[in-house]
Amino acid sequence: MTFRYLPMTEQDKKEMLEAIGIEAVDELFSDIPEEVRFNGRLNIKEAKSESALTKELFKLANQNVNLKTHASFLGAGVYDHYIPSIVDHVISRSEFYTAYTPYQPEISQGELQAIFEFQTMICELTGMDVANSSMYDGGTALAEAAMLACGQTRRKTILISEAVHPEYREVVKTYARGQRHQVVEIPLNNGVTSTEQLKELMSNDVAAVIIQYPNFFGRIEPLKDFAAIAHEYKSLFVVSCNPVALGILTPPGNLGADIVTGDAQPFGIPTSFGGPHCGFFAVSKKLMRKIPGRLVGQTVDEDGRRGFVLTLQAREQHIRREKATSNICSNQALNALAASVAMSSLGKKGIREMAVKNVQKANYAKKQFKEKGFDIVYDGPIFNEFVLKVDKPISQLSQHLLEKGFIAGYDLGKLDEKLHGHMLVCVTEVRTKEEIDQFVEEVGAYHAK
Repeated sequence: MTFRYLPMTEQDKKEMLEAIGIEAVDELFSDIPEEVRFNGRLNIKEAKSESALTKELFKLANQNVNLKTHASFLGAGVYDHYIPSIVDHVISRSEFYTAYTPYQPEISQGELQAIFEFQTMICELTGMDVANSSMYDGGTALAEAAMLACGQTRRKTILISEAVHPEYREVVKTYARGQRHQVVEIPLNNGVTSTEQLKELMSNDVAAVIIQYPNFFGRIEPLKDFAAIAHEYKSLFVVSCNPVALGILTPPGNLGADIVTGDAQPFGIPTSFGGPHCGFFAVSKKLMRKIPGRLVGQTVDEDGRRGFVLTLQAREQHIRREKATSNICSNQALNALAASVAMSSLGKKGIREMAVKNVQKANYAKKQFKEKGFDIVYDGPIFNEFVLKVDKPISQLSQHLLEKGFIAGYDLGKLDEKLHGHMLVCVTEVRTKEEIDQFVEEVGAYHAK
């Protein structure tokens, strides 16, 4: 049988009606007045057979552009990276893909260990003491960090760089509005956060200084300088980062960060038209009990065997709502597992090599564009993204590139009218030299029209 489910037959329906003592389905709606019931036919297509419907859906799906048919130079928060084949194999096992929050540790040891390993690897990457067992995504993780800082310092002002992902900034503002906190944006200087502007904005009411590393425009921020400024006023220093970049960059925890958040999507999680993702959240030891969500810890049982438990359960499903550190956080265990499997299979050496290739290939693309006469805006040290000035509508350029087999970079004019004709280009380790060269050629050909 090829059915993925067992369809209900007319005999099944008859037996169900007899079991509940009625003769027709309409009797189930007898409490609804006749005059408000819809008695016509819905304006939808006639039902098709399973095979006909499958063909139609495949035809529709094939109209989508995807990463198998087109080379992508689009980043801006969601990235096309190498995903080891073992990732899908492991997360497709039923004991993992059906698991959720491990409420009963005695029968959830596999799930708990997977979460524990995720926490451990995030701590090693970020240089922090403690990490929780994942958040929805990078944006909500950052907003939770801002709220933690306000609660810990009992202050109301959040300073956030204009070089933090624009969607992340909006999420922070949404969270802050409900708590009556003030969000102030720190201006930029050549694509990085202005140290001088930050100094001017600092006060004894600042709960947190938030910086992205690398920032939204691909630039590398001087975290140590910002940490010193924040700590001078006893504010918390919060860093939102790309975990792949930490394979080559100094971890934020080594540069004075109090809270480090980010999105694990670059490790083993496909782009999937924008989600789902897996946020991570790591803190210094002094903030451990303020962390949102839950912590999985390692212990031993009465026979001395290693075991795993929920060490800290600070979400509203576990404790009184008013005592919870957050009411908006979730397990994301399957995506956390995917990230863990990807990191494990790559290993420390592999993650570093992956990060180095991102730097090398992005800088190669920059060099090729410069040789074509293009301006690189905010030129300076980058990880895998840079801003290209095109001086033509990016929407039209994107359509041209699509026809040539490329997914263009992000149109920055959508964020700021001043950046009309500017494109955020992303080059990851999966892009080949041939793809980069052809992409540069096509952009150049269109620009010359």
